[in-house]
Amino acid sequence: MASLIGYYSLILGLLCSLLTILYSIKNFNNNNVIKKEVLFFTFLQFFFVIISFLGLIVSFIISDFSNETVYNHSHTTKPLFYKISGTWGNHEGSLLLWLFVLTLFIFLFLLKSNNQPKKYRILTLAFQQVIITGFFIFLIKTSSPFNYIFPIPSEGLGLNPILQDPALAIHPPILYLGYVGSSIIFSSALAATASGYISKDWAKHIKGWVLISWFFLTLGILLGSIWAYYELGWGGFWFWDPVENVSLMPWLALTTLLHCILALEKRSILTSWVIILSIATFTLSMCGTFLVRSGILNSVHTFANDPERGLFILIFLFFLIFLSLFIFFYFHKNENKNFKLFLLSKETSILINNWFMMYFLSVILVGTIYPIFLEVISSEKISVGPPFYNKLIIPFLIPFLFAMAIGPKLKWIKSEIQNKINLIIFLVISFSISFLILKNLNDNFLLNSILLTSAFYLFFITTKDFMIKKIQNFSQNLAHFGFSLLILSILLNNIFSTEVITNLKIGETFKSKNLSINFQSIDQKDEQNFKSLIGKFEINSSKDESIILKPELRIYNQPNITTSEADIKISLLKDRFITMNSVQNQNYFNIRYQVKPFMIWIWISVLLISFAGISSFFRKIYEN
Repeated sequence: MASLIGYYSLILGLLCSLLTILYSIKNFNNNNVIKKEVLFFTFLQFFFVIISFLGLIVSFIISDFSNETVYNHSHTTKPLFYKISGTWGNHEGSLLLWLFVLTLFIFLFLLKSNNQPKKYRILTLAFQQVIITGFFIFLIKTSSPFNYIFPIPSEGLGLNPILQDPALAIHPPILYLGYVGSSIIFSSALAATASGYISKDWAKHIKGWVLISWFFLTLGILLGSIWAYYELGWGGFWFWDPVENVSLMPWLALTTLLHCILALEKRSILTSWVIILSIATFTLSMCGTFLVRSGILNSVHTFANDPERGLFILIFLFFLIFLSLFIFFYFHKNENKNFKLFLLSKETSILINNWFMMYFLSVILVGTIYPIFLEVISSEKISVGPPFYNKLIIPFLIPFLFAMAIGPKLKWIKSEIQNKINLIIFLVISFSISFLILKNLNDNFLLNSILLTSAFYLFFITTKDFMIKKIQNFSQNLAHFGFSLLILSILLNNIFSTEVITNLKIGETFKSKNLSINFQSIDQKDEQNFKSLIGKFEINSSKDESIILKPELRIYNQPNITTSEADIKISLLKDRFITMNSVQNQNYFNIRYQVKPFMIWIWISVLLISFAGISSFFRKIYEN
């Protein structure tokens, strides 16, 4: 019954979407008031999507295996929490979540934009409804979460065990709020361009939507990174996995857009940048959807392997791109050619920031899609890993960090570099600290010292600004301070991380010059839907006190999969991380022990950046 209600709610939601577009067209040239029918059908559409989503949740809770999605991704022994989170832990359910956020955002947009011109609001609604209609058709035609199975199975296939995790349960909804939030920015930018409303007033209005989308996307990426760190057993925070990359690319575009919005709000400049970045952010989000749903990427994150689904998204994506490019070139007026840009000014610093960010985005885009094109052209399969990104990004990261240290100090229109003596002193201090830290390092000393110097320089500058200017530009200073802490933590983590990989059986000890790992015992524990083998290891290091770590092997009953669960000893200075895996047909276990310096500061720094975004959002609301 819940599945039937959910399915017919989707049909009714699609009907409401079409009626909304129809009434929007009729209402376009009338007075300055949006007709009640438009608002009514928008609300009704949102209501039907909520009913549909709740119908799928109920189907998972009651283990309704007549529903194909529930059968493929649930099991009666699965805990209730993971039955609910399993609703969006699959292709069909995640797309229904996409649709839910799309309808939520346009409904909120209409409620919160009463003071905006009617023509602009109607056009935004129309463009957003085109996107929503496309997703309705996609869901109903190729990816319905309510397909019926007969005869009804007595048991389901279960959810992938690595998805049965609290962090991953909340990761998709938060990430989608960022992803799908960019759809409103996209629709709004097209509407403002078509209606000639690209202005300071529009920048102030759309800034809040940019901030909220940026906040959720940042937080969503952080949660995914933390989950991968402890759940997948890789022992790091970022692995340049293709689906990690397709979440990072919209973030880079959105971050660049946020800086351009500030310039538009203050000086009515960079309008072309704002429109193009608004289009690019949502386009990259859609590209990520296409790459994940088409199955052409090989990743732990991929949901589906269905060419029909990928083809539909690809055609729909090209339609949106051509529509947006037509509107941009046909309606957008060139900026004032008499505008003069001084070398030392905040406008120039924002432009330089844009160039760097677009370069980083381009590198990641090429590294992600190049293997796909190569396979299509030559049938040769390759994977692009960290060496590619390090070689292309690191040389440009150094001047970017120095530019980021100086840029925020500049004033609008024309400026001068003040307190030059202090800047030179900070540079000398940064180089001295870097040299002392790295003096015993043999590999890549020159590159690492320059990198670390630029990171420390940015850190000291942003710390000084944050401490002195506590209230003035609080959000900007906090975001830049958090970013400097992030870069510094990442560099120290990469330079000083250590790893030991060995095979041990119970009772054996691995010994090296400064470390011993004693495999003491294994205990077994039965849980609701898996059995757990818990290893006990004593770690002795010449630099640290002895610790006990207990990694796990979990053997799930449905599906019958074994996963490795890391045990991590967390401190302010470093994480000590261990995993174990069984060696087939042997009594040995493969043991991986890592020491990861400043790991917790990576998470803290991203939280600071996220908090800066949300504090700026609430400050904007307060000022309005």
